[in-house]
Amino acid sequence: MSKWIRSKLPEFVRDLFRNFCQASLALEEQFRSFDRDGTVSFEVLRDLVGDEMDKGLLWRMKDTAHHVFRNDPDNPLAGQFLDWGLGYIFHETIKLKEDAYQKQNYAPWFHQLFEGDLQQSEKDITDQLFQVLSQTEESMLREISRIRFIMAKCRQLLPYYLTRHRDNALLARFIYARNDMVRSVFTEEYEGLVIAVYGGEPERLYVLASQSLRKGGWVEEARNAVAGALRLNPESRLVLQEKKIIDNWATRIET
Repeated sequence: MSKWIRSKLPEFVRDLFRNFCQASLALEEQFRSFDRDGTVSFEVLRDLVGDEMDKGLLWRMKDTAHHVFRNDPDNPLAGQFLDWGLGYIFHETIKLKEDAYQKQNYAPWFHQLFEGDLQQSEKDITDQLFQVLSQTEESMLREISRIRFIMAKCRQLLPYYLTRHRDNALLARFIYARNDMVRSVFTEEYEGLVIAVYGGEPERLYVLASQSLRKGGWVEEARNAVAGALRLNPESRLVLQEKKIIDNWATRIET
């Protein structure tokens, strides 16, 4: 692992987790649209993927995964599978995007032509062409099913990998600050995520978040994080130590 990547690893891990949560919500919104009426937005998928000059969320997620997992000196299997899975999601979404373009732009045009005044021989040919549209929708269904499946497996693998980052204050701060989003992504798996990363010390999440907020000058927000830690374990030495630091900081600021 290069010195630069090692120094940036906490940020890369935080960014990877954040990108995964954001991508999960954005993709699932499109998938629910497909569940309702068989459509997804080409424009949304195009922006999620991006291009070489303006990389989208999924592209950045894939690249960050390469930085994190391909430079891990321990090279854990969970990381290797996550690297593969997140890359798979990116490339599968590209295929979905192209199918969405076909359905969104070419299908209405085809229907308009199909309803025109055709001779029987022409209609026989267009009937055969019409089957391609059905195949496009079937392809979209398969692509969505594969992305949903890989996303679900990545949600299960991430906690296994993140155990080695239980001291990552930036990761803890993100989970704390964007807790509603993280819970909406992991749903019933959220408690398992916290247990996997922080073991029998769930209050550690709040303490690390407080430390990160405090060092960034967000004293009141850090105080709120400590309050969450105190509710979980008011006798923890780690929690009490952080509370004392926060109280001292607040006293200096007030005076």
